[in-house]
Amino acid sequence: MELVSAALPAKTVVVAVDPGKVSNRVLLASGERGLIGEPVSLPVQREGIDRLCRLIEAAGGDQTVIALEATGSLHVPWAAELERRFPGSLRLFAPSETHAARAQLGSRRIKDDDRDCAALVSLARQGRGRPARTGILEALLDAVRYRRRLILQRKVARQHLHHQLNSLCPGLSAPQGHGRKLALETPSGRAVLACAVAFGGRPPSVRSLIARAPGRITSANAAWWAKRWRGCLGPPADAELRAERLGRDVARWQALAGDIEVVEAQIAVLLADSPGQVLTTLPGVAATRAAAFAVHALPIERFESAEHLYSSTGLAPARYESATIRKPRAISREAPGERRDALMSIAWGLAQHSVAFGERDRELRARGMRPIEARVGLSRHACRLCHTMLRTQQPFDEKRYARARHRRGR
Repeated sequence: MELVSAALPAKTVVVAVDPGKVSNRVLLASGERGLIGEPVSLPVQREGIDRLCRLIEAAGGDQTVIALEATGSLHVPWAAELERRFPGSLRLFAPSETHAARAQLGSRRIKDDDRDCAALVSLARQGRGRPARTGILEALLDAVRYRRRLILQRKVARQHLHHQLNSLCPGLSAPQGHGRKLALETPSGRAVLACAVAFGGRPPSVRSLIARAPGRITSANAAWWAKRWRGCLGPPADAELRAERLGRDVARWQALAGDIEVVEAQIAVLLADSPGQVLTTLPGVAATRAAAFAVHALPIERFESAEHLYSSTGLAPARYESATIRKPRAISREAPGERRDALMSIAWGLAQHSVAFGERDRELRARGMRPIEARVGLSRHACRLCHTMLRTQQPFDEKRYARARHRRGR
């Protein structure tokens, strides 16, 4: 373990924790004594925390810094308990930071828990790391990620429904651009699914479609779908079994929609108690979009400037500089995709509902940019705006923003 032999600040004990599913690897080091004891594996239960506290007490030292790798959700229980027992001593590090530090120590291609702990010690010595999220921000982050998982599950469930409906009634559920699209979330789409389950793929009457619609559906719309259904090929031989499976999938899809509504209500309540609530004053940005971006931007003091925040989303263009050579490159995409999606969603909402951002969008498209390229360009301005609002806690004012934009010539 010669990797941790470098000098530490005087009498400071660094505790490196590499989390796992069953046990966490722990290493203690100090500037005066170097490695303190041997690295140990502690269980993730309360017993492990208690043993770690005894190790820290035995090590002594005027100050303790705990470096914990933020790996998915494995670190969350220990992070909360360590922050409670050692307030202000916990520092979190991303796995990418650990990987980079391990490469600096000469172990880029050799990975084990002890080397990861050594890398965490090295990062802690340099004053790196971020404080743990506590209270409302941690709860909001968990709710936002839970909703994102539900949205992905709903997307897959919708694709399965279209596939099963086409197997039961060939040609009924046409994709966009091939006739009228069957939107499953609309009353007509729900009525078509209900009739497919009830009649085993056989064409229903107009009256049956109207009776099974959960909302308003016109007679003309119902007649159009009934006519199209009659023009389809007949159902397969195992239509009853397919209809039964389709019914269970419809129930799961509807349950997902209900779960999404519940978690969105929870997000709105949590966001109201956080500084990110100010983002809901943006046109086209409700609680869900505001929370998705706020959980990654807060606390805003972590980002010295709007460009720093924009770079953390992975949308900032990469640059190559060497002597007098300067080459712009494509966006880095180094950050998690959920950060890019959150900022791009805010940019899209502003482009649709804000006068100033609508003008920007038209200007960018007039230059020959594709819609997705224009949205990336808008996201930079949206990031600057969000950074200012989170820092000043002032609501959005369309006229004030337009005056500032023309004054700066942007």
